[in-house]
Amino acid sequence: MAAFGHTFPFYTGLKPIFPMDTTLAVIIAIFLTALVTFIIILPGIRGKMRVFWLLRVVTSLFIGAVILAVNFSSEWFVGQVSTNTSYKAFSSKWISADIGLQVGLGGVNITLTGIPVQQLNETINYNEEFTWRLGENYAEEYAKALEKGLPDPVLYLAEKFTPNSPCGLHGQYRLAGHYTSATLWVAFLCWLLANVMLSMPVLVYGGHMLLATGIFQLLGLLFFSTATSLTPPCPLRLGTATLHTHHGPAFWITLTTGLLCVLLGLAMAVAHRMHPQRLKAFFTQSSGEDPALEWNPEEGGLLSPRYRSTAESPEPQDIPLSEASSEACCKKEHPREPDCTL
Repeated sequence: MAAFGHTFPFYTGLKPIFPMDTTLAVIIAIFLTALVTFIIILPGIRGKMRVFWLLRVVTSLFIGAVILAVNFSSEWFVGQVSTNTSYKAFSSKWISADIGLQVGLGGVNITLTGIPVQQLNETINYNEEFTWRLGENYAEEYAKALEKGLPDPVLYLAEKFTPNSPCGLHGQYRLAGHYTSATLWVAFLCWLLANVMLSMPVLVYGGHMLLATGIFQLLGLLFFSTATSLTPPCPLRLGTATLHTHHGPAFWITLTTGLLCVLLGLAMAVAHRMHPQRLKAFFTQSSGEDPALEWNPEEGGLLSPRYRSTAESPEPQDIPLSEASSEACCKKEHPREPDCTL
């Protein structure tokens, strides 16, 4: 008989489950903190450049957050089905449940949720992860799952991704995950270099690095799609239904961000060729009133260059040589006299 809030005595209750992956939560928290910090200092920017500056910061943080988040996401290939299936080995009892499969770059995540959750005097709510990252052994994790006695649907899906499975899904998705993750890390480095160059008077190279960021993201998608299509799909039959998989949110958001980076990089290249002064004015927070802008290296340095219009530059003063030399001689002979006349 259940006691102490529907928990059997001498047995530990269910562990609390964080509503999302902790790695993704940390990445989102870091970039949100950076965004809030920039918004706090936003009132210190005057004029129309406040809107342009906010647009640049939000776009850059979005691109960086997406590249990092999808690298650790488990929703590159997803599938879900509601079915009636067996629950435990050596048992004839069936349950009604929602079964989900999420395949990421570093492993698979399998969920099993009962409909309703309380069935057969148990709480049916499982969320199991099996990884194949570098340094991890998928076969050992599967063996531990067998020792724990996880439900049949979880073990069935996990067995399809083992190295010895005739489906060949382990080598297929593991290869795709390694190459895609590597290209995404290169894309992240290109994004960092783009931000550095866009804060210096080398805007065209910043646009090139932004273009490279998008190209490496699209290249990672090409690796993933090619590697996952090398073998025919393996049927995943769970009870009375079949689980079908498709590209998940991580795949599509990477595609969107990659195309965005490519378009922005091409736009900057065209703007540099057609309207270079306006491009400089947009990225240096200058007013942009005068289209003829010149960079003064003595005012601002490399990291914060200041562009000054030619109209604001001091006009040269034409002083005759004889007059200048006579004034200098007068000052040497009579240093205390305020006025020296010829």
